[in-house]
This record gives sequence, structure tokens and C-alpha cells, in this order.
Amino acid sequence: MKNNLTLEFEKVYGNTPEYHFFCPGRVNLIGEHIDYNGGKVLPCAISLGTHLLVSKNNEGLFRFRSLNFEEKADIILANTYTKTGKDWFNYPLGVINYLSEKHKLQGLDFLFYGNLPTGSGLSSSASIEVLTAYAIDQIFSLGIDKLDIVKVAKRAENEFIGVNCGIMDQFAVAFGEKDKALELDCDTVEYTAVPFKLGDYVLAIVNTNKPRKLADSKYNERFTECRTALAELQKELKIQHLCDINSVELEAHLDLIKNFTIAKRAKHVVSENERVQQSIKALAADDLSTFGQLMFASHDSLKNLYEVTGVELDTVVDYCKKNPNVLGARMTGAGFGGCAIAIVKASKYDEFAEGLDKYYFEKIGYRANIFKSGAESGVRNI
Repeated sequence: MKNNLTLEFEKVYGNTPEYHFFCPGRVNLIGEHIDYNGGKVLPCAISLGTHLLVSKNNEGLFRFRSLNFEEKADIILANTYTKTGKDWFNYPLGVINYLSEKHKLQGLDFLFYGNLPTGSGLSSSASIEVLTAYAIDQIFSLGIDKLDIVKVAKRAENEFIGVNCGIMDQFAVAFGEKDKALELDCDTVEYTAVPFKLGDYVLAIVNTNKPRKLADSKYNERFTECRTALAELQKELKIQHLCDINSVELEAHLDLIKNFTIAKRAKHVVSENERVQQSIKALAADDLSTFGQLMFASHDSLKNLYEVTGVELDTVVDYCKKNPNVLGARMTGAGFGGCAIAIVKASKYDEFAEGLDKYYFEKIGYRANIFKSGAESGVRNI
């Protein structure tokens, strides 16, 4: 891979790259739609991600090239930069825009290459953003700590790109650790590394290839529903977030929530938060079987109570439930498309992937992409 990318850089720029960096994508193992309700998420970095080869130039330009996209740009160094349409290079440019507020940069030739499916919910944009900030810090010895790199990347996504994401994606791809998941509080940004050793199993990632067209609008809808549930519970309970109570307490006060649908949303949030805590205990005890069952339970809750799955994700998980070589599976991310994950016996992975491909095609009419990973390290030099 490294040699091939070096050759590509030489074709594009006519010289050998001085630097090579890599930033992974991420999946959330469990803890969906609870980060904005005071709960904790449990993401891990994966093996797929984005490579960046870089050399300095003396022309006072940031040159952006990618092996994934035809669009390219040569941008003159300035104090501030402006987003240009929807082109991919806005992601690194947004990072440069905010780094330029405090640091004087020089011209750079960039070549990006990634194998994260765009729009699949595996954080390809966060991977590019963190990668860019990390590379510039390393090249110019700016001394930016990793958390500030994360914050710059998130700011680029929120303000420059205009996507109102939380901090999980950027944090997970920056702080990921080999064979570890991250128990992350998205409000305080406090985290604990949790063992995630798969042993005889692998993490299968299944891209449904269903565009997540509803994800943003339904996200906002669910956010509002949760705020309504919280306000009604606060009439009797002194809580700041839905995740401040457990299932027993919720059940005892469920009559406060007048709308049946909103009550279902609250049930998912509270039970999912409990599943995260149960998952952490199971993984610490090296109990993948229990964790797998919690994954299935999470998906069922997201399907029946939170209603954010859809036929494509449900088809993947239905197949996994019938397969004796799968310990657990669930959707990951916002839902309505994107990816599902599964814990699959390594020796049976090829058989699993072949069977799922056939099953999914017969049910949906087009194919899913299936690949395997473990929990990997975050952004790094190559």
C-alpha cells in the first residue's frame, strides 16, 4: 500500500512525499442515540481509514488531490478561507482555516486516499479532518495536543462544513487504541479505554449501501421527542438528562409521559444506557457472548422503540440472528441506512460474508459491502 501510494504521489506531483499519515474510521459498538441524552457511547477505531501523503512546497499554495475524487484545488495561502460548494477538499480546508487563526503555515502538497465508504456512517469526514490537523501539527511541530486536534476537526465539521455533529466521531478516530473501545462521555469528553479483544472472532462491518437520506431529519425529530419526554418527567423527578434514571424509575413515572410514541423513545434511551454499562462489564470479563446478546437487544430497541433502523439494516441483523457463527449484531450510527456490525467467528467469516451477500441481495435487490476489522489505533504516522 505504502509503495503504491508513493508512486501515485510521484505521478501527481513529480517528487517523493516527505510524510505519510493515516487516520481510521470508527464504529459505535453500542450506545446509540443516547449521547444527546446524557449517556455514554462506546466507539472504537477500525482498520479502514484515510491515508495522507504530504510534501512542502515553495509556491505558497495548498494543493489538494485525492485518488477517490476527481475534483482538485490549488488554494493560495491566506488568513481565512471560504467553503467552496460541496467539494471534498472543503474538509481539510476547514481544518486549515481554523489552524491558521493561531499558526502561520506554509505551502503543502496533499494527496488523500481512503477506503471508507462515503456516506456509510463510518466517519470518513472525521477521518479526513483529524488526519489533516494531525499532519499539519506533525509537519510544523506546532505542539497541538490531541484533544485540541479533535476540537479543531469538530469545529471544521460544525462551522465550516455546516454539519451539527457531536464530538464522538473525531474523538474516536483520534484516540482509538488497539484492542480497546472508548467509554466516552460526549459532554465532558472524559473517557476510559475498555478491553475489546475479539480472540477467535472478528468485527464484521456491513455497509447496506442504503443512502441515509432520512438520518438528519429524523435525528432532529428524535432529539425533540426526547426533550419532550425529559420535560414531562421533570415535573416529578430532579433530573438533567433522560439517562439520569434507570428502567425501574422510568416505569414508575411513565404515566407522566402522555404520548405513547414519546414514551417509547424514553424507554429506548434509558434501556440503551443500561446496555452500555452492562456491555462494559461483559467486555471487561472477556464475555463476548453476553456482549453479543446486548448488541441484538440494542438493535431490537432501535427498531421497535426508537424506530430508526429500516428494512436494509433489519435484513442484515435478521440474517445474523439465524447464523450460529454470529454472537451479536446491530445497526451502528444514526440509522435509516449506513452500516451494521456483527461479531463473527473468524474461521467462518468467509462463509458468513458469502451467505449474507446472497441473503441480502435476494431480500433487497442490490448488494451490501462486507469487510472485517478489529479495534485499531487512532491517527498516526506511517
